[in-house]
Amino acid sequence: MSTIPERIATPRLLLRCWDPADAPALRVAIDGSLAELREWLVWAAAEPTPVEELAIRLEAFAARFRSGEGDWGFGLFEGASGAVVGSVGLHRREAPDALEIGYWIRTDAMGRGFATEAVRALTGIALGQAERVEIRCDPRNARSVAVARRAGFRHLTTLVGSSTTPSGEPRDTMVWERRYFPDPATPPAVGG
Repeated sequence: MSTIPERIATPRLLLRCWDPADAPALRVAIDGSLAELREWLVWAAAEPTPVEELAIRLEAFAARFRSGEGDWGFGLFEGASGAVVGSVGLHRREAPDALEIGYWIRTDAMGRGFATEAVRALTGIALGQAERVEIRCDPRNARSVAVARRAGFRHLTTLVGSSTTPSGEPRDTMVWERRYFPDPATPPAVGG
């Protein structure tokens, strides 16, 4: 697999490989978003963690990013202010021919299109590396479903009881995809 760039600029955002120095700003973003994060993301149940521990975690994220082993986590920063908006990642997970995009946006930055903008940027890069890109989300997570649709992904399937909620209950998983189409006259299907 080719190298994934450590910095990606979009019209309003900077996607950048996490750095341990980002830990204090990330701590603030997570703390202000815990209620929403805990609803959807398993890792949020262990939050808050001390800033020092978060810095160690970010150092590990950066090492995995640079190893090229299929796990590229980006801090998502507002271009104008440099504020942490959230996180987005490109991961080799379930399907061998696909890369998966995961993301979360700070609560007070939701509804401004940041997730869609970041997903579109990563999708373009990922489709140069893999046949297809996936987004997996809980069908009840209306915001993630909307991001997948706006970013041009098509609903492939819903896996019933395939995972668990952060509280341990069975959860369905929607699988959305975008495929690589070498012929520009053959665009991906959009819909749900």
